[in-house]
Amino acid sequence: MSSDEQPPAPRSLAEALRARDDASLAALLRSRPDLITPVPTDLTQLATRAGTRASVARALERLDRFALQTAQALAVAGDPATYDELLGLMASDDRDPVVAAALPRALDTLREQALVWGDDDRLRLVRTARELLAPQPRRPSPTGLGPTVKEATAGMSPGRIQEILAAVGLPSTHDSVSAVASLTALFTDRERMSALLSELPADSLAVLDRLVWGPPYGQITPEPAPHLRHLLDRGLLLPTAPGTVVLPREVALHLRGGRAHRTPEPVPPAVETAATHHPQAVDATAAGQAHTALATVEELLKGWDEGGPHVLRAGGLSVRDLKRTAVALDVPEPVAAFWVELAHLAGLVASDGEADERYAPTPACDEWLERPAAERWARLAAAWLVSTRTPGLVGERDAKDRTLSALGPGLDRSAAPEVRHRVLTLLAGLPVGAAPSAESVLARLRWERPPRGVQREDELRERLARWARSEAELLGVTGRGALSAHGRALLGAPPPPAPAAEPAAEEHAEPVGPGDKLPVHQHHKHPQHHRPGPDAGPPEPPSLAERTAAAARALAPLLPEPLDHVLLQADLTAVAPGPLQRPLADMLDLLADVESKGGATVYRFTPASVRRALDAGHSAADLHAFLAAHSRTPVPQPLSYLIDDAARRHGHLRVGAASSYVRCDDETLLDEILADKRSAALRLRRLAPTVLAAQADPATLLEGLRAMGHAPAAESAEGDVVITRTASYRTPPRTAPEPVPEGPPPPDAALLAAAIRAIRAGDRASASPRPPAAPPATQGELPRTSSAETLAALQAAVLTGETLCIGYIDAEGTAGRRVVAPVRVEGGLVTAYDHTADEVRTYPLHRVTGVAELAEDER
Repeated sequence: MSSDEQPPAPRSLAEALRARDDASLAALLRSRPDLITPVPTDLTQLATRAGTRASVARALERLDRFALQTAQALAVAGDPATYDELLGLMASDDRDPVVAAALPRALDTLREQALVWGDDDRLRLVRTARELLAPQPRRPSPTGLGPTVKEATAGMSPGRIQEILAAVGLPSTHDSVSAVASLTALFTDRERMSALLSELPADSLAVLDRLVWGPPYGQITPEPAPHLRHLLDRGLLLPTAPGTVVLPREVALHLRGGRAHRTPEPVPPAVETAATHHPQAVDATAAGQAHTALATVEELLKGWDEGGPHVLRAGGLSVRDLKRTAVALDVPEPVAAFWVELAHLAGLVASDGEADERYAPTPACDEWLERPAAERWARLAAAWLVSTRTPGLVGERDAKDRTLSALGPGLDRSAAPEVRHRVLTLLAGLPVGAAPSAESVLARLRWERPPRGVQREDELRERLARWARSEAELLGVTGRGALSAHGRALLGAPPPPAPAAEPAAEEHAEPVGPGDKLPVHQHHKHPQHHRPGPDAGPPEPPSLAERTAAAARALAPLLPEPLDHVLLQADLTAVAPGPLQRPLADMLDLLADVESKGGATVYRFTPASVRRALDAGHSAADLHAFLAAHSRTPVPQPLSYLIDDAARRHGHLRVGAASSYVRCDDETLLDEILADKRSAALRLRRLAPTVLAAQADPATLLEGLRAMGHAPAAESAEGDVVITRTASYRTPPRTAPEPVPEGPPPPDAALLAAAIRAIRAGDRASASPRPPAAPPATQGELPRTSSAETLAALQAAVLTGETLCIGYIDAEGTAGRRVVAPVRVEGGLVTAYDHTADEVRTYPLHRVTGVAELAEDER
């Protein structure tokens, strides 16, 4: 073929796919990942799979509004249709310049996703898409158009058709086919159709006006009124069933000026800015909220450190436990559900799996707590970004009228990560510091994923978008409604646009007139043929791990440095003017009670809190030294007295297990306890001058004596004081919950390259004579190479696309030769297109005896 000769027009979708280059095939498989699950054997099978009803329906659901409108217009156009015919349906007789400029992009999208194939003079919508989108009596088209004259008159008697011809002034014909063709020609002729309509009375035209934009069906009585009879006699309304008439498609298109849609939407609605803030204010606000998020999650982990709430029989937290958690965190219950779910998503809390099952921190929690604050936040944010869990559903009812609970089943929504990511991407497209209006974001999302007509699902996407914005603000991904610098890094978004952005409509080509061709669209007439290089295509975006690390680096300078000191005050309080280093924070939590939180945390020292530190094994001298080392102010005298007094009284009474007893060297103090009415419940009796016995267990006895104002200490059987440190309870090792996507995930570059090589190899094999069967093992030796040589040869063949001969011993011990084109070698397996079996297969490497070049008769 010479360079000036045009390639032949494709006769099928498979031929159209065969004419694509690897980059175009990769774009198709990236946008429709279900097509390579599993990998097709060749392009014919790929085309067949691309035309299945489930795959086409999924692809149509992911089109933007204008691309979908274009597909709907092709469904009511001729098959095949020309580009000019499609342009008329989309841009009307006036050739709307904005619609005309946007049409090539929409057609590119449909072609890329294999929903449309063919050159501009023979555009074909895949058959399944036409069936899904074409007007039907039980499923009206979104265009509002009805059946064609040919379809509407399919069951009409020949005599009635001839009567319609006579009524509109057309000559009679010898058969119904030519009569219908003559009537169709009249209805599609602008001048003759205008003349026909001009003869109708105003009442008849009003009926057509009511039906023109759909639905095109109407009801009539057995004896229709004169103005309806005018329309029926001329075929402008055609009967479809007793009492039902329809407006033919050709008539409706004439009345619409040739337009298939009442309101084409070629340009996405702009995301409007509701407020603009200084970028530093946005980042500071988001960083402050990120710090609060970390503090809240840490408070949750601390509250569940000794074992959290019990797991419901059906899974999840009970309503009562969620309320308690909300009170402990000082947040509303929906916000508490978000924090609980977030800790679960990050793998920090899980159920312990015991018979009396309850939630508790996981071993990964301890490692997380030791990481720098920015890295801890980035892990939380990354888990939230990709999760399909939807905390906003907590408290609602599922399809079986069961309440959805936090951490329970039924909260996964496959659309959640896509909507979440898209909302943040829209924010990233605005100038730095700009916060969008909520309605403009929803309008943009509705354009990008048009409502499907299923109210529950359409409402869910809008709610997911609202939840995404509120959760991003809670987590500190956004600040004051605008995307922060670390949020942009987490998203992997490009640098922000300049403040003065160009209108979206100006991104399209120059307006075109009715007779102008669109240069951007011309490449479709000359599709590129296959050329090597399956890795061609857009660069691979940064991985989630890379984006998480970048977000942590961006956030780190914005977070306050942990402090190593507090400010002690004479009223037995300590003020932490910022976040504290972990050892200091842990010790203060033991020695004092948190009184208030905020920008500064206030701790209060009480006799009970000091006793708690003494119970943990710290002496009074240890506590004095600790406070002196970490206070920027002198240790107040009242606090020193409090510690000394608590230490002097601590352990004066000793409680051990007999069933339990109280031991004290001071007989007077024991007399005081026996005389106290509050000791009656403990049922104490004196065994010796310095020993009291109780009919209560040691824990109850300790609690009772402390309620009476004493400071007893537990002792062991050997008489030593028992140090009661708080025991941290951990679940067995647990993995974070995996997202539950709908359908297969998008393939990575390596999988795409391997799949395309396999499909190409299968296509070449199907187009060439099948290689002769391999000789039996008894008639020739199998290829024999060392394991290292075999592995090196297979890996080289993956890179070069070479076809090899391998020796293989199957699970039954049968030896044979295979002619294969390797596409992937990993995990001890080689995936290859087997020319002998004519399909893609996977072979364990330990069963491959060796590799050899193809013999002449095997090439």
